[in-house]
Amino acid sequence: MSQRAKNELVMHWRPKYQRVGRRYKSSILNEFCDLTGHDRKHAIKLMRGKAGVRKHAPGPKRIYGDEITASLRDIWKLAEQPCSKILAALLPEWIDYYEDYAGQCPSDVRRKLLDVSASQIDRILKPYRVKLPQWHRRGCKPGSLLRQQIPIRTGPWDAQTKPGYLELDTVSHGGESMAGSFIWSLTATDIRTGWTCLRAVWNCGQHGVTERIREIEQVLPFPWLGADCDNGHEFLNYYLKVYFHERPRPIDFTRSRAYRKNDNAHVEQKNWTHVRQLLGYERLPYMELIPLINDLYINAWEPFHNFFRPNMKLVSKTRIGSRYQKKYDEPKTPYQRLLNSNCLSKEQTEKLQKIKTTLNPITLKKEIEKKLKKVFDLLQQMGKEEEKRRLLLRSDEPIMAHSCGAKWRRKKNLTAA
Repeated sequence: MSQRAKNELVMHWRPKYQRVGRRYKSSILNEFCDLTGHDRKHAIKLMRGKAGVRKHAPGPKRIYGDEITASLRDIWKLAEQPCSKILAALLPEWIDYYEDYAGQCPSDVRRKLLDVSASQIDRILKPYRVKLPQWHRRGCKPGSLLRQQIPIRTGPWDAQTKPGYLELDTVSHGGESMAGSFIWSLTATDIRTGWTCLRAVWNCGQHGVTERIREIEQVLPFPWLGADCDNGHEFLNYYLKVYFHERPRPIDFTRSRAYRKNDNAHVEQKNWTHVRQLLGYERLPYMELIPLINDLYINAWEPFHNFFRPNMKLVSKTRIGSRYQKKYDEPKTPYQRLLNSNCLSKEQTEKLQKIKTTLNPITLKKEIEKKLKKVFDLLQQMGKEEEKRRLLLRSDEPIMAHSCGAKWRRKKNLTAA
């Protein structure tokens, strides 16, 4: 019997049950239990109208209410939607900035935000999480010019002891087509700390990429010791080889194996979190966007990630049957990992600490949104202007053909006369 039919029986028998005496109540209950299969005690509660009425929800008392959910969701959005473990790690540092931004939190709300676990964060934010599409398009073809001169990195660098060994890669902003000219993003990631620098370059040319790498080295807070890249022609060229090798202290320049992107796993990961999640997969075919994108990278996006966004490093990976068990260390920001490496001088440490005191993650988040809006507004404006030019060219074609024909006919008539 369906639940709807059972409810109809209850509504039919309840008035009679409440009017009659004890003898008739027993017969009503017997017939009702035979039809529905309910237990007799439950049937009595239904006939009395008390079944399904609870003073409070079942289970343990709810600890994290709507005020905790609202604050946690706001911080999660401001921090670029990190995973629960990273969010739990950044909450102690971000809570003061959030109170300056949204107002003072009550003491009990602040305490609960600091005590909430990663698993509980997953349960609270589950209704708000959105899965983003993950796809990519292949960019530069592998170059063969200097393959024999640039060695393949066959073993791990000394990445566990000191920073300075960077992985390099480029990300195309060509949309669904690789034809024509458009903007590329150059990504450089330190293996030890996760410190990442980004630059926009036009057409991924050899000279342009080398100039952007030169700019990145000037702003790195540590000396550059080694560079590893893929087999694209933007890296395997004489410009970069001369830049890395012909200097007082040469940089160890190596490349990965062909078609093995996991050889550069650190920078491949940043291509998604630092480039695609910011600019998406739109085609950027205008050179005028490069200054705006570099301003966004240098003055907002890089400080936001390097100083305030923790990351986790893989400690061990064990195979158990057909599965792998991975263990990670505690989430830390690249800034914290850089200070803990003990590779910086006193002046370098003080300089970094001074820079951090001038930054605020909430303010940086607003700057990111503002600068990103400028990029896409200019992209939309230039797209409309280009479409207008195309329409004008199409409308001029028949007029030009007609005028040429008129001139030819006029010349023929004059010749005949």
